[in-house]
Amino acid sequence: MIDLKFLRDNPDVVRTSQVTRGEDPGLVDELLSADEARREAIQLADALRSEQKAFGRKIGQAAPEDRPALLAGSNELKAKVKAAEEVQKSSEATVKEIQLRLSNVVAGAPAGGEDDFVVLEHVGQPRQFDFEPKDHLELGTSLGLIDMERGTKVGGARFYYLTGDGAFLQLGMLTLAAQKARDAGFTLMVPPVLVRPEIMSGTGFLGNHAEEIYYLERDDLYLVGTSEVALAGYHKDEIIDLKDGPVKYAGWSSCFRREAGSYGKDTKGILRVHQFDKVEMFVYCRPEEAEQQHRDLLQMERDMLSAVEVPYRIIDVAGGDLGSSAARKFDTEAWVPTQGTYRELTSTSNCTTFQGRRLQTRYRDASGKAQVAATLNGTLATTRWLVAILENNQQADGSVVVPEALRPFVGKDILEPRK
Repeated sequence: MIDLKFLRDNPDVVRTSQVTRGEDPGLVDELLSADEARREAIQLADALRSEQKAFGRKIGQAAPEDRPALLAGSNELKAKVKAAEEVQKSSEATVKEIQLRLSNVVAGAPAGGEDDFVVLEHVGQPRQFDFEPKDHLELGTSLGLIDMERGTKVGGARFYYLTGDGAFLQLGMLTLAAQKARDAGFTLMVPPVLVRPEIMSGTGFLGNHAEEIYYLERDDLYLVGTSEVALAGYHKDEIIDLKDGPVKYAGWSSCFRREAGSYGKDTKGILRVHQFDKVEMFVYCRPEEAEQQHRDLLQMERDMLSAVEVPYRIIDVAGGDLGSSAARKFDTEAWVPTQGTYRELTSTSNCTTFQGRRLQTRYRDASGKAQVAATLNGTLATTRWLVAILENNQQADGSVVVPEALRPFVGKDILEPRK
């Protein structure tokens, strides 16, 4: 949630952010009005409590014959205090409810929706084939790497098996990502994939994208769509030590998404599936360090993409496609030859203090005062990378050259079609 003081001091900035996101700027005025009512309720309740305390002293000093009348007045004042405290409690709840509906303040992202991104850079050139390239599913099937048919039989649409070298290809990719993260100072973690509602809500995922999340009603738990959720909850209600610099984690986990509303869109093969594995970076830092940490996470993604040898581009995601918690997000998109376009492989988001405030994650500044920590996240490798790896490294005979960095894990230089 956003800082109420920032909102009061910069209402136009927040209104502009809402417009950039394509969301309702009227929510800003609604929250300002509710905040004013809350502060008035607190002021009234405090005044009545002070009056009650002073009245209590007066009763203690009064003559015995005067006390019955004073006690009657005390009961009346007590009722007023109770009523004022109820108003205060209700007004505070209203403010929090509106605060939770207001998205993070956009910082530098272009305006618009999903198609209004800005391309920042192209890395590598799309390969020119002298043969008709196969798509990743055809390659994966002929090479014995992917079994969609049996995945559908067992789990339903958009489930799959990674088999044989396909499993090793993914494990190798994720292990390489984990090693790179460790070398860069990240602590590797295997986090829970089921989280409580307050953790899911705290990260901002129960807003516009709630329909994409699997919910287990019987247990009141959510399946995570990214280990960002569990890593953000790791330090909930804590004051963490940032005096030696940012705290960095890399979460390796299975992830689950319903992909609601994406029917008929990139649904072939393993591009949009309900279950996948991922290594996700997560950073806690001081707010003034967040912009540099965002650049560092993007550089980590660059290094990993270079290692798997696919051409890609970097885009600055538009405000309307950010998600409620991100102030800015960069995506990397790999070239998919058979689709003749780029598809998202990674994203990295600067969430500023939005998640830290919701989850009450703080640090102590130089004076010892507790301040809200900033959080950032970024994908370092995930299952859908196999789409780009297979299609960009295929050969005319149907084989696929394994990227050099993955060969120690796969144990092969080339994946050959099954006999």
